Amino acid sequence: MAFIDTEVREHVLIITLNRPEARNAFTPAMAQEMEAVIDRYEADSALRVAILRAEGNTFCSGQDLKAAARGEMATTERRGGFGIMNKPPMKPLIAAVDGQALAGGMELTLCCDLVVASSASVFGLAEAKHSLVAIGGGCFRLPRRLPWAMAMEMILTAQPKSALDMQRFGYVNSIVEPGAVLDEALRYAERIAANGPLAVLASKQIAWSATNEGWTDEQAWARQMPIVTPVLKSEDFKEGLKAFAEKRAPQFSGR
Repeated sequence: MAFIDTEVREHVLIITLNRPEARNAFTPAMAQEMEAVIDRYEADSALRVAILRAEGNTFCSGQDLKAAARGEMATTERRGGFGIMNKPPMKPLIAAVDGQALAGGMELTLCCDLVVASSASVFGLAEAKHSLVAIGGGCFRLPRRLPWAMAMEMILTAQPKSALDMQRFGYVNSIVEPGAVLDEALRYAERIAANGPLAVLASKQIAWSATNEGWTDEQAWARQMPIVTPVLKSEDFKEGLKAFAEKRAPQFSGR
């Protein structure tokens, strides 16, 4: 049985967690599904941006604890937790959160580049409350995304924060009414998909590597060039300049 649905709208892949009866908690089978979906997304040159959303009132509650009690952890060999946490896609990924994103559910949003949330949404790392540790990236990724004191408050108190709080912290890009998050995420996705896909991919790779590998400015000047050079030699680079000169919308091919 599939617990993750997908839909393609032009260059956008919509990934939907569809286990609402279990608050979209992840099992090993669900993690394998996610890894396969992310692999497909990475491999398909026609797909330029993906949206991660969920059915029901909970975006994701994390690991299925009943499965965990049986020793069945929702992880894969290559991409790790939930089939994505250790190795998120290098293409853009937008979280569309409408409800609770708690524990591993919040760690899923830490795998995303942009976060759109409804006004009813909450975010939290609740692990310490149950004598657990947020090992899906929460303890080391959240302090990179929030001011230190705010990140540590969430990690140490295990208390959730509202979407409005998370927007104030700079974590949430946009807040909309419940039920409108997919449309808002699609607006972001369409803007991204209209850009040169090779340039978008290279830009994310530089930003991700510099942040997660701790590049100094001196290292960054050198290390970004092997990533950028193929873009400067591409057909899309020529098309972008030509379209600008001709005052028209560019037609990018991803080549």
